[in-house]
Amino acid sequence: MRNPLSKTVVNIKPSGIRKFFDIVTEMKDAISLGVGEPDFDTPWHIREEGIYSLEKGRTFYTSNSGVKELRVEISNYLHRKYDLQYNYENEVLVTVGGSEAIDLALRAMVDPGDEVLIPQPCFVSYDPCTVLAGGVPVSINLKEENEFKLTREELLSAITDKTKILFLAFPSNPTGAIMDYDDLKDIVDVIIEKDLYVISDEIYSELTYGKKHVSIASFPGMKERTIVINGFSKSYAMTGWRLGFAAGPKLILEQMTKIHQFAIMCAPTTSQYAAVEALRNGDSDVEMMTDAYDKRRRYLVNALRNMGLPCFEPYGAFYVFPSIKGLNMTSDEFATKLLMEEKVAVVPGTAFGECGEGFLRISYAYSIDNLKIALERIEQFVGRYLGGN
Repeated sequence: MRNPLSKTVVNIKPSGIRKFFDIVTEMKDAISLGVGEPDFDTPWHIREEGIYSLEKGRTFYTSNSGVKELRVEISNYLHRKYDLQYNYENEVLVTVGGSEAIDLALRAMVDPGDEVLIPQPCFVSYDPCTVLAGGVPVSINLKEENEFKLTREELLSAITDKTKILFLAFPSNPTGAIMDYDDLKDIVDVIIEKDLYVISDEIYSELTYGKKHVSIASFPGMKERTIVINGFSKSYAMTGWRLGFAAGPKLILEQMTKIHQFAIMCAPTTSQYAAVEALRNGDSDVEMMTDAYDKRRRYLVNALRNMGLPCFEPYGAFYVFPSIKGLNMTSDEFATKLLMEEKVAVVPGTAFGECGEGFLRISYAYSIDNLKIALERIEQFVGRYLGGN
């Protein structure tokens, strides 16, 4: 028999995150600090709207782009938050999570051989989705001394005559880094001068601490060359509802919708009606959860520093990215030994790109009580190995 498998797919490495959680699910008394999922229940009024939609018999397909009410609310949200104006009829697309929107944007825009710039460490999907779209991923290794922000010099040095798209993902998974107005302003003229397009993954936009999120699409000349991707999973604790959205130029959104039409048809109907309620009446829920994450953030950063692990201070998302370079082991070795010896799961930094070596991703989307127990175990572990003991 001939080989039934695609060489492209076979050559893509599995997610570096999952193997630890396949183990932890079978391990008694283990604590996982690795999954990027809020520990809050979806707020009741949002769940209730989903239930009501079922009771009303709204179990049919929606339009490919999503229900009108939701697209209107998404357009209103982007205008209210970032002064961005999108026509709900042809510049907004409702997707199955932000992940589908990323895949659609790449497939709609990339021709074989086009280079896609991917600042790393980054979300695990960008590189494989670029490959699956026929593009060539080009890593830009971000540096801790620059607070894991993309600098103008780093961007310029990575651009070639084949470069077409730049990924931006701030607040960042896994580092928690943000890029504020001045940081983005430094690279906007480069993007325009070099005629690049931007896929701006803003899924953590609501989860910032002390600094308001700025969308690069809000800069003059950038809206027409940016696909803004966002969703409901992180802000509204709606991971299992699988709902995201993309907003951008009609020319690109039409092609993304075409792919979505053939591959998916539409996002889940129940989830869409629940999301309408989230956007209309969910601001106070987001504020409550963000305040809770902020307390956990400060607690975790201080605890890690006190046990001897240098930790860059994150200002967004719900992750910390401590350095373990003082220990005589790789990130993968640290994560594996910690899980086996102390029953705590974290993610090695290399799961997010090779430049993540020497770091770990730890999520604080967990209660203070769970974090306290986990940190006691991590401190015991670090105490055994710090200094090469």
